[in-house]
Amino acid sequence: MTITDNLTQLGTKAETPASPEAAVLETVPFTRGDGAPAIVRFTCPEFTSLCPVTGQPDFAHIVIDYAPDAALVESKSLKLFLTSFRNHGAFHEDCTVMIGRRVVEATKPLWLRIAGYWYPRGGIPIDVFWQTGTPPEGAWLPETGVAPYRGRG
Repeated sequence: MTITDNLTQLGTKAETPASPEAAVLETVPFTRGDGAPAIVRFTCPEFTSLCPVTGQPDFAHIVIDYAPDAALVESKSLKLFLTSFRNHGAFHEDCTVMIGRRVVEATKPLWLRIAGYWYPRGGIPIDVFWQTGTPPEGAWLPETGVAPYRGRG
């Protein structure tokens, strides 16, 4: 048995899940080893969901940083999960926190933070940040790399 035997999406044609709730986040084993914890980053600069009131598309730059313990989120399943939001109506804050909580539920990391930098609608950008607690001691934690919205000025 290999570490990929339990994966159902990697290496196959997989359809976009109908909703974030229907999406399956798969994991693969991770060996932490000794020393400072690793930080894993996923960046989704073209995240899309729908406004729950108007049905209009909302766009965000999502950055997920986590310190894995015994499991890594498999990246194709994460991509399919994030893509499932394209037809999902929810407020920016709900989408951002839902993503973070689902990754935590699947991987049970030592720590996770998510930053959602939402592009302006009605002239106001919304930035949403959520984390599970204090970052692990000794972990190198870079800035998210996304500048705050400055408009034309």
